Amino acid sequence: MLFSSITFIYYFLPAVLVLYFLVPFRFKNTVLLAASLFFYFYGEPVYSILIILASLSGYLHGLWIDKVKNGRYAKVPLISSVILGLGPLVFFKYTDFLIFNVNAVLGTGLAPLRIALPIGISFYSFQILSYTIDVYRGQAGVQRNFLDFATYVSLFPQLIAGPIVRYTTIEAELACRTHSLADFAYGVNRFIIGLSKKVLLANTLGELGKVFDTINEKTVLFYWIYAIAFTLQIYFDFSGYSDMAIGMGRMLGFRFLENFNYPLISGSITEFWRRWHMSLGTWFRDYVYIPMGGNRVSRLKWLRNITVVWFLTGLWHGAEWNFVIWGLYFALLLALEKLFLKKLLDKIHPVFRHLYTLFLIVVSFVIFNADGIGECSMNLKGMFGLIDVPLISSATLYYLRSYALTLIVGAVAATPFVTGLLKKLAQKGRSAMIINAAEPVVLGLLLLAITGYLVDGSFNPFLYFRF
Repeated sequence: MLFSSITFIYYFLPAVLVLYFLVPFRFKNTVLLAASLFFYFYGEPVYSILIILASLSGYLHGLWIDKVKNGRYAKVPLISSVILGLGPLVFFKYTDFLIFNVNAVLGTGLAPLRIALPIGISFYSFQILSYTIDVYRGQAGVQRNFLDFATYVSLFPQLIAGPIVRYTTIEAELACRTHSLADFAYGVNRFIIGLSKKVLLANTLGELGKVFDTINEKTVLFYWIYAIAFTLQIYFDFSGYSDMAIGMGRMLGFRFLENFNYPLISGSITEFWRRWHMSLGTWFRDYVYIPMGGNRVSRLKWLRNITVVWFLTGLWHGAEWNFVIWGLYFALLLALEKLFLKKLLDKIHPVFRHLYTLFLIVVSFVIFNADGIGECSMNLKGMFGLIDVPLISSATLYYLRSYALTLIVGAVAATPFVTGLLKKLAQKGRSAMIINAAEPVVLGLLLLAITGYLVDGSFNPFLYFRF
């Protein structure tokens, strides 16, 4: 069930909210767990048992770790939790990738299993691991109520595509949380903004991508338009989903951490990764990079740590070599910036730092979006005029004019310009009154436009579902 669907917006979510606020607090987690399991079952009936078993495994390992944490074999349940936590993820996501590569290297004819990837497994597996590791470290209290733990794992607002919510973030709220009209209103506002990003911007930019995929008359300019459009599309798709998750969490009394902070305004790749998919970046930092020694080791080991983390980051996104290359591409850029490039960047004008960063980001998402190494190579060559295509054509100009407004709105919306302007105006008496009066009207009009798009349109994928 997509957040950006009529079924979810007008049937599932209102029904869950009504039932949730009708029952006493002691039953609220029960309602959320039942709703979350139904939500997952609606999209993945076959694999619903998998998330229940994963929750049970994490819960039992937490109890085991807590019981023996001061003993001689304290690491045994931790290692067990890591193996059983990552096992299903590795099996479902990487088995065929391994088979294809064994066949390529050894010339064998092993048949791929063609296993469907369970939705959300990359996210809830990491959430469970963060819990068991934090219990082992003494940074989280053990959860003795299975219903509450299963609610944490399967909470539907962030179940399918994040953000990766750590147990420590909502540990207290699972047991006791407050609700207010102000929080609920903020949640509704955030949900509609995220929905607008997804439906009105990401989907429209995705349609431009479909045109690029099908048109025979490609040009250098069209390759660049496509690359920029996809960069904006994936930003609005994923940040829109995170906005919706954060908004629904606030409606239900949970305060999820931010996952995006206008990453496309960054002045370096280092800054970009402090702003982009922050829950994933901090997860790898805290559970892989720092335990390996972080940057408090020799330079050679530090480079090894960066390479391992970004190899895993790329592989986490997908079982294809272009994702691995994408991860290692960022490993190289981050290492260069930390070694010497950042010092040079700090000496040049912010505009040029920004252009440098945007250029590398756009190239990265061409690698990311390619269907294999061949397509990746073709698209990059097309962008730099290394294949036999014209620089420009009438068809390219036609589609540029057709999508110019969406590209411009997307470029502005990817910056804090509008929100910053509204905050400044909200500090002035008369302007604040106008903004407060206009806000529900604007949100209502956005929801009306979204509804019209969803009723009339059929192109509505979530890019991060495939990860």
